[in-house]
Amino acid sequence: MKIGIIVYSHTGNTFSVAQRLEEKLTAEGHSVKIEKVTVTNDNEMDASRIQLSNIPDASAYDALVFGAPVRGMSLSAAMTAYLSQLTNLKEKSIFCYLTQFFPFPSMGGNRAMGQIKKICESKSLKVSNTGIVNWSNFRREKMIGDIVEKASRSF
Repeated sequence: MKIGIIVYSHTGNTFSVAQRLEEKLTAEGHSVKIEKVTVTNDNEMDASRIQLSNIPDASAYDALVFGAPVRGMSLSAAMTAYLSQLTNLKEKSIFCYLTQFFPFPSMGGNRAMGQIKKICESKSLKVSNTGIVNWSNFRREKMIGDIVEKASRSF
């Protein structure tokens, strides 16, 4: 299966999870490519004002992984802007993961996950599974491993 891991990473943490996903999915025989969403105004918190400088073509893949950080207790504006412009992706398997600094999902991660799922559903995309990595939680490595395993079982 051709899988695209489309990621926006502000600090590099979200990207490092994408790399672990790529390793696992490739080892399982999938054709996997990480593509970065980039913006020219990285500190902008309003998605309507985000200027995307790299817009990965999600239609090129059989299945997708979307990865993004939580910023300001919400889905990052850059990923919100990217997802909002997607079209014609019906019937693709979608896995979403988020990274956040705070130690517990209840500190913005759950809210941000609801936001990413709502955007995907508004595009007729069905999210098969999700995961959150709480970067300051002492169980961070286990959380990353769990996300990698969940994603692996999703495809």
